[in-house]
Amino acid sequence: AFLFVFYGYFEAQNIKIERITIESDKVINNLRIVQISDVHIGLIIRKDRVRNIVEKIKSLDPDIVVSTGDLVDGQIDRLNSIAEILKELQPPFGKYAITGNHEFYAGINQALSFTEKSGFKILRNEGVYIEKFNVNIVGVDDLEAIRFRFNPTISEVELLKNFQNGGYLILLKHRPLINEQSRGLFDLQLSGHTHKGQLFPFSIITALYYPKHAGCLKDINGCYLYISRGTGTWGPPVRIFAPPEITVIDIIRKF
Repeated sequence: AFLFVFYGYFEAQNIKIERITIESDKVINNLRIVQISDVHIGLIIRKDRVRNIVEKIKSLDPDIVVSTGDLVDGQIDRLNSIAEILKELQPPFGKYAITGNHEFYAGINQALSFTEKSGFKILRNEGVYIEKFNVNIVGVDDLEAIRFRFNPTISEVELLKNFQNGGYLILLKHRPLINEQSRGLFDLQLSGHTHKGQLFPFSIITALYYPKHAGCLKDINGCYLYISRGTGTWGPPVRIFAPPEITVIDIIRKF
């Protein structure tokens, strides 16, 4: 047990860069998106870890940065200095974030305030169109919103239908669950939440519960769901056989 925890501590510090490349005839210029997820900034994930994440993202030269939920954890007091570090990320076409379940556990108003101070535009059942690439980015609240009585004013399907403009559509959704009624209305869903179990043998549980708990879920058109293992840790700063990641998604114009 000691050896596993010792190994897991160092694995949790070693952020991997994962890369996927997708071709599409919908984009009009090549686009690089960097995804972070499940950073869990709070009592354990502090300045040094966030600084490391920011420096790695800067080196990847993204056009857009997205956070697919759980940017914060349960304790988010006195995080202004960390927000300033995240604010240093200034990709030319914006930073977008959605809520995860932990934003609601931490206190949704505090969590949203921190995320906005960090320079992210929060997509709560809304989307944006980025003309330069002919790309739509649509974000939905985590399911935990309903338990906290934040009922959506528009369904996921209706929201996606509002962005059927011929552009490539990216859906930001914290949990890697596919709404079958949404299939065909988006091109790529970016999710997190699972941490790939974070600690073995919890990875067995997540693998049983979700159709895929990390990486790409594919159909005949290629990758349509990408699930991040997460960039931070929840609970103990230990990961076993599930290293943290920053994801680079290159969407290439297909001729």
